Amino acid sequence: MVYVEMIDVKYKTDLKNVDWAEMKTTLQQDKFDNGRSPEQLKTSFKNSFATCIAYIDNRIIGTARVLSDGVCNAYIVDIWTLSSFRHKGIARTMVQTLLSRLKGQHVYLFTDDAVDFYKKLVHIGGNKPPI
Repeated sequence: MVYVEMIDVKYKTDLKNVDWAEMKTTLQQDKFDNGRSPEQLKTSFKNSFATCIAYIDNRIIGTARVLSDGVCNAYIVDIWTLSSFRHKGIARTMVQTLLSRLKGQHVYLFTDDAVDFYKKLVHIGGNKPPI
């Protein structure tokens, strides 16, 4: 018998009701904090071309955002999934959600340690591969 774990993840692309202090605390606890204050996180996300935040039971468990000129160049940054929820397709879904907004653009992905993960996602959504 095979058991499949089902988790009810909600993906939001708007920034209504985001608890920036919770995001900061969760990032710190998960060792993904880069020193931004809750207000700086809010500014970073609000100034983005597109965002995706993953929730389980109203708790932030993932983030991703895009910096773009809206025409030909886009950078996907700040992709994070809470450690206890990794390898369940959450980051993939966030990236796919963002890529659907970037058709025809050259998409660049910035990472220090997840190159193989991003290489798998290069052609999703019909985007041109990164240079």
